[in-house]
Amino acid sequence: MKFCAILCGLIFLFTASFTVTAMAADGPPVILLWPGGAPHSEGKTADEKVKVGTNGERVVTGVNKPSLTIFTPEKSIATGVGVVIAPGGGHYQLSYDSEGCYVGQWLAARGIAGFVLTNRLAREAGSTYTIEGDELSDTQRAMRLVRSRAAEWNVDPARLGIIGFSAGGELVNLLVQKNDEGNATAADPIDRFGCKPAFQGLMYPGNSKAIVPTKDSPPAFLLCGAKDRPDISEGLPNIYLLFKRAGVPVELHIYANTGHGFGYRPRSTTASNEWPSRFQEWLVTTGFLKKTDIASPSSGAPKAGQ
Repeated sequence: MKFCAILCGLIFLFTASFTVTAMAADGPPVILLWPGGAPHSEGKTADEKVKVGTNGERVVTGVNKPSLTIFTPEKSIATGVGVVIAPGGGHYQLSYDSEGCYVGQWLAARGIAGFVLTNRLAREAGSTYTIEGDELSDTQRAMRLVRSRAAEWNVDPARLGIIGFSAGGELVNLLVQKNDEGNATAADPIDRFGCKPAFQGLMYPGNSKAIVPTKDSPPAFLLCGAKDRPDISEGLPNIYLLFKRAGVPVELHIYANTGHGFGYRPRSTTASNEWPSRFQEWLVTTGFLKKTDIASPSSGAPKAGQ
């Protein structure tokens, strides 16, 4: 019986490794969080919709099969740090490139594995999903999935964190409030892994009043624009003080003449586009990276999913 259970678990993980969504064509691997179908998505078989804007950036809607897009660095430069990336979009769409894949590519080129979350959307027209139910469940599952394959992706499970933009920042905060160490006896092997992040990045997070740090909160990197709406541009400095008073390592960056949703774009020359470098430096300050890990990007495009 024990052998059968182990064999079933290996078969499950093998199947998960080769189950991808339509977005994987001609791009990095896209792995379903639940290859057999996500809870509360029964009967919903349609693939997500991908809209390309005039700037060439993709926006995703209609998610019924939550997934991760995988960006891993060349093994020779892998630092062991992994980051789940939760794009924003008001819980009705996902800024898949500017708050997702571009960030994952930047990280992977510098030895940090990036995993872009494509989660279900509670505020999309006709949605049956909820933020604190299904979207949070997708976020927890993403953390568990990466930890279940950490050795394959050269990630140290103790150095796996998460960053989220706007609505994605809400999911990061929910995850920090509601996580666990996994269920050692779970039938699903992935559920045996914990979902608590080692660090968190709150990038112009929505619903900022819900962020209440405690002494057990993971170290936090905070980011916003000075021209964002008041609950973010004025609220985030207060949240910084709450982290500080709780004794949690925290760093705050506010960019002048910058509004909401600036994300990251490879060819942008705006000052706010330098935030990934500040994030990388913060990972050194907090001990998740070594100073020697900061170097020039690897030559060529990062080898995604390897």
